Amino acid sequence: MKILGIGVDVIHNKRIKVLIKNKTFINRIFSKNEIRFSKNVSIKINYFAKRFAAKEALAKALGTGFRNNLNFKDIEVLNDKVGKPFYSVSNKVHKIIIKQFKVKKYNMFLSISDEKDYSIAFTILQTK
Repeated sequence: MKILGIGVDVIHNKRIKVLIKNKTFINRIFSKNEIRFSKNVSIKINYFAKRFAAKEALAKALGTGFRNNLNFKDIEVLNDKVGKPFYSVSNKVHKIIIKQFKVKKYNMFLSISDEKDYSIAFTILQTK
C-alpha cells in the first residue's frame, strides 16, 4: 500500500457560525444528506465546520484544490452506524482519483475533531 495524498484543514468555528446563517451558503456547500443529518445535531456550528474542513482536506489530498470543476457538494461526509465519519465518494471524485493517481483501487481515511473554537479534519488517500 502506498500513500497517494494527505490533506489537513483547520477552521475557526466562528467563521462557519456567520456563514451558516445564510441558507444559500448551506445549500451551495453541503449535500442534501449532510443538511438532513444536521437536524439531529445539537451543535450545528461544529457539525458544519467539521464537514467543511473535511471537504477542504480531501481537496488538498487530491492535490487539485477546488478547481477543474470540483465543487464542495461533490464531496459528502457521512457517519457510519457508530458515528465514524467517512467520505461518500461521488463519481466525479472517483474519476479525479483514478486520473490523478493512475490507480484503480484506493482507500480514503478521514478523521475529524472539534473543540469550542476550532474544527479540524485529516485525510489520507492510499492504494489498496
